[in-house]
Amino acid sequence: MTSYPVLDQKDTRSGFGEGLLEIGKADDRVVALCADLTGSLKMDAFAKAFPERFFQVGIAEANMMGMAAGMTIGGKIPYTGTFANFSTGRVYDQIRQSIAYSGKNVKICASHAGLTLGEDGATHQILEDIGLMKMLPGMAVIVPCDFNQTKQATIAVADHEGPVYLRFGRPKWPVFIPVDMPFEIGKAQVLTEGSDVSIFACGHLVWKALQAAAELEKEGISAEVVNVHTIKPLDEEAVLRSVSRTRCAVSCEEHNRYGGLGDSIAQLLARELPTPQEYVAVNDSFGESGTPDQLLAKYGLDTPDVVKAAKKAIARK
Repeated sequence: MTSYPVLDQKDTRSGFGEGLLEIGKADDRVVALCADLTGSLKMDAFAKAFPERFFQVGIAEANMMGMAAGMTIGGKIPYTGTFANFSTGRVYDQIRQSIAYSGKNVKICASHAGLTLGEDGATHQILEDIGLMKMLPGMAVIVPCDFNQTKQATIAVADHEGPVYLRFGRPKWPVFIPVDMPFEIGKAQVLTEGSDVSIFACGHLVWKALQAAAELEKEGISAEVVNVHTIKPLDEEAVLRSVSRTRCAVSCEEHNRYGGLGDSIAQLLARELPTPQEYVAVNDSFGESGTPDQLLAKYGLDTPDVVKAAKKAIARK
């Protein structure tokens, strides 16, 4: 099995901050808007380097989305920044009507997503955002897995014509994707090849999937880990190619089991290749306050949960 050593420990939101600064230097059409969370979103460096292209809108997320939509008409590429809960649930009407409906070229960048937000608790730990955003026609949904990939994705979305939802997180997390690994929107990455079970994961759960694959290997089980960093458009070819070999699947995500990555894979398999599938996801509940590790364990999103799901999927073949 291919090994992915931990290169560092960094939060994915810092990958967004570095990527935003880099693309800002490369393309003067890039502008950034933030809803009073510049430090939390790591947008400080961009704001300092390009004060004329940075807009602090205050706690007015709906206005921010409208402003961003308008800026695209003048040829700008706006990146909006706030917490995932405020980037989606609070402003869904504005995103639907002002951005998605007319295909505006806005990059909706959302930090502090999922359970790993931790101590801030259920009101901020949005677990429905992937579903909300992927259901909007024309909206690309990207959930990178570590600091390096978040930086890559932040840069890449500038060249994608149309609205994008880019989801990342708060905690320091293992950095394991090599800086030179190619990143392409809509193209999943096979991180480890296997023959017994396909494990599809996004975001922080990619690392848990890799850990689970290593544990399964000790028991003689060959797991294929696929990093599905782009939920929409889904890389259907990669999913079907993997499952055609293993004949069973596990989906892993820091999201409600309804509406997320697992549902996208299940719909595809139901149409094209009916296959046993198990979910590693939050089971239709809100979160609570706690450390990221405590919450992942309590809500069934930890390495042992992926191992258990893989074995269950294999037994159903």
